[in-house]
Amino acid sequence: MSFKYHDNAFGSIERLRILRYVILAISVVYILRLGYLQIIQGNRYKLKAEAQAIKQISTEPFRGMIFDRNGRAIVQNSPGFSITVTPYEFTKGACTQLATILGLPDSVIWQNVQRSAVYNKFAAAKLSVGRDIPVELVAQIEEQRDALRGVDIIIDPKRLYAFDGNAAHLLGYTREVAEWQLKKLGDAYAPGDMTGQTGLEKSYEVAIRGQKGTQFIAVNKNGKKVESFNDGKSDQYGLEGDDLYLGLDTDLQELAEKLLGSAKGSVVALDPNNGEVLCYASKPDYDLRQFAGKTARTYYNQIYRDPGIPLLNRTANSMYHPGSTWKPLMALMALQEGIITPKTRLMCAGGYQYGNRFAKCHGGVHGLIDCSFAIQVSCNAFFYQLGLKIGAERFHKYGTLFGFGQRTMMDIPSGEDGKGVLPSREYMNKRLGPKNWTPYAFMNWGIGQGEVNVTPLQLVAYTAALANGGLWHQPHAVREIYSKTLRKRAQVAYETRTIPIDRSYFEIVKLAMREVVRNGTARGADIPRLEVCGKTGTAEASGGNKDQSWFICFAPRENPKIAMVVTGEGQGFGASFAVPIARKLLELYFNKSWPPDVARDTVWKRKAGSTPQLAAPTNNAPPVRGPFAKNQRSKPVATVPTNVSLVTSTSTVKR
Repeated sequence: MSFKYHDNAFGSIERLRILRYVILAISVVYILRLGYLQIIQGNRYKLKAEAQAIKQISTEPFRGMIFDRNGRAIVQNSPGFSITVTPYEFTKGACTQLATILGLPDSVIWQNVQRSAVYNKFAAAKLSVGRDIPVELVAQIEEQRDALRGVDIIIDPKRLYAFDGNAAHLLGYTREVAEWQLKKLGDAYAPGDMTGQTGLEKSYEVAIRGQKGTQFIAVNKNGKKVESFNDGKSDQYGLEGDDLYLGLDTDLQELAEKLLGSAKGSVVALDPNNGEVLCYASKPDYDLRQFAGKTARTYYNQIYRDPGIPLLNRTANSMYHPGSTWKPLMALMALQEGIITPKTRLMCAGGYQYGNRFAKCHGGVHGLIDCSFAIQVSCNAFFYQLGLKIGAERFHKYGTLFGFGQRTMMDIPSGEDGKGVLPSREYMNKRLGPKNWTPYAFMNWGIGQGEVNVTPLQLVAYTAALANGGLWHQPHAVREIYSKTLRKRAQVAYETRTIPIDRSYFEIVKLAMREVVRNGTARGADIPRLEVCGKTGTAEASGGNKDQSWFICFAPRENPKIAMVVTGEGQGFGASFAVPIARKLLELYFNKSWPPDVARDTVWKRKAGSTPQLAAPTNNAPPVRGPFAKNQRSKPVATVPTNVSLVTSTSTVKR
């Protein structure tokens, strides 16, 4: 059959013309389609043809930020670069090449990768020695990508501290999760992940860690990324961690750290109305900034071996004899039990004779004095006698009511919150044997010596209870948590209990503590127009060490706003070391007066103009139970400040 027009077998000329147009149209369609696929979409399909596998990469979330009581973001995040390695794809050649770039032995990198392979050899894991690498190394790795099979660069957030201070023992630090932690935590963490190791970073790890995201990418036979899988539609987005709002006064914290200087000691302050931590300084301490990103082993070894033990949280975990700061409690015990009345007078003859022992009074002969004057002049003889009259059972009962001999349950890791020692008859019998101790021990207990040991944190909670007339609040750092999921701020609830002692007796003690500052051993803390109440203490230290210096105080006497404890190891009299520090801190807190003789670094303040803040607070969120609360309060600990206007996660606080 022929298609020529003269071939009668095909048919008419019209049929022939139609057939030609159809063939031409089909040819044009095929040519256009082939051109589109090869020219316009050619590169895309070339990549798809080269793709050999789909790789799953975890994306790290930003940890929740931490704000102080004034809305200042004191702990933020900054991006860093870290190396990840997929053990299944990693080769000896890639190991050698990567070791050359990083300037490390091959064996170090290979062992690091093999440890990750134990958990999942198909998943990309962070390289411990490749954390927080400089941009120059990132560029080198990208240039040599084809030779580095299984090696990737990810954005790995690290902590940024935007204040002139450390607050190391309160905030805590993050470090790479250890192998023993991986076994304990299971699938929640992978090798190379960061986790809170101490302080609030550890206590609130679950809240502030955030949720990882997952990115799926297609890779070629060399392990090189060629494109996002499914145009990124299958990716799972991570979620930033929740933010913590503290009661911390950053200015107070900065000054306390500077005033302590090189001394071994601590300063801790609470709001007596709710137990919020205003200041939490322990010295010696360490620089949290050294733990952001990659921590140098030399630095960690340095602070670990330091004889000053900077890793020790002296605020909550060091025990000391309270000395004369214990005397207001002894007066309350005796008054409540009816052992004495406010007018009862006891004799001080320069000391007190018990059997064949004469225990001296450091203040000379005071004569017949009542409990108020005994507190003012810190008469040992008076409190020797109270100790004998009160005895072991009542001593232990009232000490327990004020939280001594037990953890405060502050929202820091339990290992950083010591119990101290509140002796009892059972304790003494077990420790020394029933026949090996006498009531003479009660005399030592009466002046805060002997077996009595407290932590500064316990002592400040007790001081706050004195200030507010017998309401004991659980000390806590976090007042609110902002949930990124719910986009709400919830107040955190903590324990509060009323101490069953007549309030009139608290007033007697408060007036006596006011006289200590006006006319007694703490005159250096007397500030005009501010009724400061306090009690100094100089406690004998064990092992022949120098005396422990103490000063507890609160202000003002009516409607107190702050309760504080200052202590120094081996610093001698409380009046000479602790009182001057407390005065400067009180002047800053109430008068906003920074001491002219104390230098202040304000570099971070000049960079804080664009500090990221959080979403608008909502007051209808129910209180969240505190992490260590025994009994939840009937109402929130604190309210959202009315002068803080927060709009979005990248807005600025109005202060």
